[in-house]
Amino acid sequence: MKTVILEVRSLKETLAEAARAMDTGCSQPEARIAFATPELLWEVLTVRRWELLKALCGAGPVSIREAAHCVGRDTKAVHRDVTALLKAGVLSHAPDDRIEFPFDAVKVEFLLQAA
Repeated sequence: MKTVILEVRSLKETLAEAARAMDTGCSQPEARIAFATPELLWEVLTVRRWELLKALCGAGPVSIREAAHCVGRDTKAVHRDVTALLKAGVLSHAPDDRIEFPFDAVKVEFLLQAA
C-alpha cells in the first residue's frame, strides 16, 4: 500500500531533514507533503477536498468530470478544488493531463502543544 503523510513542519525543518538524509545516504521510505502551519493544512484540506481525496485514493488517473461524478458535485466546483490541491502538491497531473492522487492511503500528522 502506497501511503502519503501530510504533516505540519517548517521549511527549515524540512530542509534540515533532507540535508541529513543526503549526508547519511538514506532516503525517506514514504512520501510526505508538508504544510508550514496547521491553519494552512486545514485551509487546503477543506471538508469537500478531503471527500475528493477519499474518492481518488487508489483510483488512478481520472478526468475532472469523472472526479466530480465520483463525489456527486458540480464539475466547476471540483475544478476549483482540484486546482487548489494541484497547487499544494497533493494532486498531480497524469501524462495524459488527467488528475491523479497516486496513493492508496493518507496519514495526517501534526503535534499540538502548549505555547
